[in-house]
Amino acid sequence: MSETEHVVCPHCAGVNRVPLTAKALAAKCGVCGERLFTGHPADVDGAMFERQIARSTIPVLVDVWAPWCGPCRAMAPAYEAAAKELEPHVRLIKLNSDNEPQIAGRMGIRGIPSLLLFRGGSEVARSSGAMSAGQIVEWTRAKVSSRPS
Repeated sequence: MSETEHVVCPHCAGVNRVPLTAKALAAKCGVCGERLFTGHPADVDGAMFERQIARSTIPVLVDVWAPWCGPCRAMAPAYEAAAKELEPHVRLIKLNSDNEPQIAGRMGIRGIPSLLLFRGGSEVARSSGAMSAGQIVEWTRAKVSSRPS
């Protein structure tokens, strides 16, 4: 990774240049003043999803889920725990497939929960089915390290 990365604010979608050091966890958005990393995955709509994928230079991990999905609800605490471990080197977001069916269809989502890892605007890895926090972290780190920066 480069010395600074472009990080999209999960609150206002502002793009920020952030040095990914230990201090990145305390970084605030230059547009809205909110913290860029909160240790919680951000629930996003279609526009925020597109902005995160297109403008972030850090990897973006997307949990595609739906409120009626039992495995999705069961995995939610694990995804939350993974965010605490993976930030600030990976952005974690949640996309409700019921609210954004066109995006889910375009991405070819056939089952949920599905995790999709994006880097540089392109999907680099995908996994379907619920995982534990440890599995999410291990899978993400393996996929991030296997790709060139």
